[in-house]
Amino acid sequence: MRRTQIGVTMGPTLEISGITKSYRDPVLDHLDLTLDGGVFALLGPNGAGKTTLVSILTTLVRPDSGTAHIAGVDVVRAPREARRLIAATGQETTLDDLLTGRENLVMLGRLLGLARTASRRADELLEQFDLAPAGRRTVATYSGGMRRRLDLAASLITQPAVLFLDEPTTGLDPVSRRRVWDDVRTLAGSGTTVFLTTQTLDEAEALAERIAVMRGGRIVADGTAAELTAAVGGQRLVLLDHDGSEVRGIDTDGTAASLRGAMAQIQDQEKDLRAELRSPTLDDAFTALTQEPLDRQETAA
Repeated sequence: MRRTQIGVTMGPTLEISGITKSYRDPVLDHLDLTLDGGVFALLGPNGAGKTTLVSILTTLVRPDSGTAHIAGVDVVRAPREARRLIAATGQETTLDDLLTGRENLVMLGRLLGLARTASRRADELLEQFDLAPAGRRTVATYSGGMRRRLDLAASLITQPAVLFLDEPTTGLDPVSRRRVWDDVRTLAGSGTTVFLTTQTLDEAEALAERIAVMRGGRIVADGTAAELTAAVGGQRLVLLDHDGSEVRGIDTDGTAASLRGAMAQIQDQEKDLRAELRSPTLDDAFTALTQEPLDRQETAA
């Protein structure tokens, strides 16, 4: 259940309407988006406008037109109040290596006005992120995974309405990566809306209930991972060489008639190749949505 905050109008956690931004050329083109809980992943190639959008939502950049509200607070008209409702964790850690994990959290708590409860909150977060045994060690001794978890803990000194995560598992080993994924799911379950930007498609598919693909300053597709892949089309008959590399793919809708037609297209010199029937992946959807002309793309339901 989402928290009720004093002075905040109940409604969508995040609401964007008609946001535009240009730096000589348009970067955001009348963007609309509404979020209310869970994990949302924003995907897009470099230059799609993701960074500009997040900069606007975190009050670092003013839009040219349009509005954006965090839990009912206008990020342009009331940036100070909006900043109290958000937290952001980037690719680079903002922790002080010379302080212990606990000292970092206590210091941040005091900076955020938790003069009397900063120590207690620090201990709660160290327990929550399984960092209590390392809480009195300097951050310089932490592994990459521990640093990312402490970064997440630092973002939750005061529980935000929206947590912005930029590539949260960059550089982590598989075990640490999955642990951070678990932590993100826990955060979303506690009532925080998680706004994730990532280039890692399996991360988006593993974490996000809703995924949007951005291109040219517009959202060109928006839905679940299953909806986005379904929008790409049917299955493909893939021909593989002896090393497992794809030689050719033939589109099919999965019916017997379509499969028979696909098999009929296999040439004599390809008959020794291995054939597999594959469903489209999120990677296929991302490639299709970011390469097709914009006027041919339709937003997924």
